[in-house]
Amino acid sequence: MKKVAFYTLGCKLNFSETSTLARLMEQQGYERVEFNQQPDIFIINTCSVTDNADKKCRKIVREAQKINPDGYVAIVGCYAQLKPKEISEIPGVDAVLGAAEKFRLHELMPTFVKVPNGQPAQVFNSPIETAIDYHAAYSLNDRTRTFLKVQDGCDYPCAYCTIPLARGKSRSDTVANVVRAAHEIADRDVKEIVLTGVNIGDFGVGSGNSLLHQQPETFLDLIQALDEVTGIERFRISSIEPNLLTDDIIRFVAQSKRFVPHFHVPLQSGSNRVLGLMRRRYKRELYTDRVQKIKQLMPHGCIGVDVIVGHPGETEVEFKETYQFLTELPVSYLHVFTYSERPNTSALTIKPTVPGHIRAERSKMLHILSDKKRRAFYESQVGRDATVLFEEDVTDGFMQGFTENYVRVVAKYDPLLINETLPVHLSVINSDGLMEVSEPEAVLAIH
Repeated sequence: MKKVAFYTLGCKLNFSETSTLARLMEQQGYERVEFNQQPDIFIINTCSVTDNADKKCRKIVREAQKINPDGYVAIVGCYAQLKPKEISEIPGVDAVLGAAEKFRLHELMPTFVKVPNGQPAQVFNSPIETAIDYHAAYSLNDRTRTFLKVQDGCDYPCAYCTIPLARGKSRSDTVANVVRAAHEIADRDVKEIVLTGVNIGDFGVGSGNSLLHQQPETFLDLIQALDEVTGIERFRISSIEPNLLTDDIIRFVAQSKRFVPHFHVPLQSGSNRVLGLMRRRYKRELYTDRVQKIKQLMPHGCIGVDVIVGHPGETEVEFKETYQFLTELPVSYLHVFTYSERPNTSALTIKPTVPGHIRAERSKMLHILSDKKRRAFYESQVGRDATVLFEEDVTDGFMQGFTENYVRVVAKYDPLLINETLPVHLSVINSDGLMEVSEPEAVLAIH
């Protein structure tokens, strides 16, 4: 029995796919082990959103060679689709599998051969236009919560983004299939599912059974069906575009039995001119309306924001416009991305470019703003009662978990609390910026 190890770079979607690839390999007789346990085969699932992700891939290959110089190294994922030749020439890489091939990894593995030093890796990489099939995926045993893939690919032509080139056109599963997967996950005693994809609000586009339906299935149809799945205590929506986050979806989550009041809504810029340069499908006014609607129906709801700094054409005035816009919005935290040039994207044609040191300064400003936003949101939660799903990560005798509205809680370690959703009272924010709960032992007694 050969041992195989996986390493995942990038997003929640990649984690769900890595877990599924691992299960497929185990079904073929391979033993999954940790990366440092002398595996015979290393599988690296890559991201290519930024240049930094590319560098990380190269570093992981070097680490694999140190662990087992004779080990077989295969690269899959977005980077593998975008730059197969470049990856094939990285010393130590033996195989590269593109978007249409990665879910055939378990089938192709018996044909792989160790590449002699100095020789390029085998490449299995079809044009992205051939990546038309939908492959279901979900993570298991990696974390307390499970990432459930419901959609893949994207039809949006955002100027800075390579995802359509790396994953192909938008396509999704059917409601029935996703519900079936949710029941399978519930049988594993998982308490929380995070719905993930490239553009999950586009659910129903390219659905495998779409021709069987007079009306295409929608994301609202999906969450309404999942809300009836017993055994799962929480569903969380990972990220949804503001133009696809409808009033109906917000209203449904507000009264849902299982969907939590937590939204992650990409903004990218608070300047309408820059949004136009980015080829986004909304203006800041729509974004404001979405945030206000969430807060109207869910005053304690958590709202996360993606924002890009230093996009070509972004002036100092427009960055300050974004900064002020975010300052005034009642959002809870920011995910800040520094723009990086990606081949074959239309942003490369936009002038002027923003110098690197200015991009770094703008990023630092927004990271500080994010810390302030998160602190203010946590302070607004002190004194409230909530429920927390405690996780397995234990550090220095303390364990952590998240409330339904994504406040990170810390409590004294108790093995009986792990993977339990319990009522707590949010008492104080500690010096690490985490929320402490009062008398967690009493909480257990109540449960």
